[in-house]
Amino acid sequence: MRNITTEGGTSLTIALSLSSSAEIPGSFDLQSASKTSLIPRSAPDRSLRFPAGAGSRSEGRQEGAGLQFVVAPMRRTWCNWPVDQLLELLRERGFRRGRFVLSSGKESDFFIDCKPVVLLARGHVLVGEALLARIRDLPGPLSAVAGVELGGCPLASAVAYASTSSDDPLDAVYIRKEAKPHGTRKTLEGADGLTSGSRLAIVEDTVTTGRSTLRAIDAVREAGFDVAGVVAVVDRLEGGAEVIADAGVSFSALYDRTDFMGQT
Repeated sequence: MRNITTEGGTSLTIALSLSSSAEIPGSFDLQSASKTSLIPRSAPDRSLRFPAGAGSRSEGRQEGAGLQFVVAPMRRTWCNWPVDQLLELLRERGFRRGRFVLSSGKESDFFIDCKPVVLLARGHVLVGEALLARIRDLPGPLSAVAGVELGGCPLASAVAYASTSSDDPLDAVYIRKEAKPHGTRKTLEGADGLTSGSRLAIVEDTVTTGRSTLRAIDAVREAGFDVAGVVAVVDRLEGGAEVIADAGVSFSALYDRTDFMGQT
């Protein structure tokens, strides 16, 4: 065990299972009423996550047994390395220029396919952490995160996994495009344990016109649940955000068209 007392008087106790020769600088975001993580700056891809209790934003330093942690104030989302590294992967493996016909029927001079990235082991971890940080910014309590078939389903699973280190984990729900014609004939999978009025965050891979997202919102509401907000990986900036807002639902995205095509 290691005890850290910050300059602001906040005391943190964390359990470490590293060898005494380890030297991993890291940082905590000490934010009130939320969980945070220690992120070793030297090796973010192999980061060790130590949930911490609520605390004030302050600074401090712990040294001992060859291990050093730096407690530093950060923005509300605990760290931006998942967002930055996920963008690099999307540009490398999911982005293409050319002539494409989108699911909306519109033609486009670029295409972003999140699935090849999200289904990578590393990509799965990154997208789960990045989306979870954004979802935690939604007001009010949450019961689950819902992914829209097909691209949103692995996103919901990734967020659910990322949330397991907190005291309020979010279960995953899958939203079918239409009810199964056989068996239980469900539209929502994984929602059996939710009570009426539970609040769900919806995750999408890309948003273009917003029509498929509206159908998902309707499906959640028809099942007796509330939609806390929609968070997408990419907003193509083609009207979807406005359509979702008109439905009375908040919307945000990790990235938009300009992150791939520049200011055009």
